Amino acid sequence: MTRSDLVDLTLHIHASTDLAILASDDGVEKTATWLPKSQIEIERFGPERPGEYEAIVTMPTWLAQKGNFI
Repeated sequence: MTRSDLVDLTLHIHASTDLAILASDDGVEKTATWLPKSQIEIERFGPERPGEYEAIVTMPTWLAQKGNFI
């Protein structure tokens, strides 16, 4: 996979397991999508709130499209 196949998105992370994160682009957990950690890179930033934080998430374009992020 080349860098051009990847996108960087600023997302709200609502939950996390060993295998996936629950993320949304609007901060609303009801609209969040599970993303497999095996397909993404996460760079946290800003203050962490209990159970939620913001991050720049790098993922393949196909995954961003599947999750309705782009």
